Amino acid sequence: MRLRDIFQITEVSAHCDLPCGVYDPAQARIEAESVKMIIQKANESDDPDFRARAIVIKEERSELVKHHLWVLWTDYFKPPHFDKYPQLHVLVNEATKLAGASGTKGTFDEGKADELLAKIAEIDKIFWETKQG
Repeated sequence: MRLRDIFQITEVSAHCDLPCGVYDPAQARIEAESVKMIIQKANESDDPDFRARAIVIKEERSELVKHHLWVLWTDYFKPPHFDKYPQLHVLVNEATKLAGASGTKGTFDEGKADELLAKIAEIDKIFWETKQG
């Protein structure tokens, strides 16, 4: 006797990992704003212990920015979005690199944090346009 003879198999389908409507670039923006504030406070401090803690937290928050952008890229945005906004792949790639080792994760350069926030704002604009229809 085979397992499929014992159990009834029901076909199911899903659009995405989470229920539609829960994605939002605001999650990435909030983490990126946190990174920028950490950079500002660390640059204003001469305390080596504070700066060491700031490095750890900044790296964690930068990684969360990347995570939230990747979730949008892989789970929310679909082929019709990429057809309508062909710059989206490059935009997400550039944003995640700005949150990576060559960006906010690896430096105390406030300009990199500003560039990251600007890229997230572009992604946010596209995201909300896709929600309109």
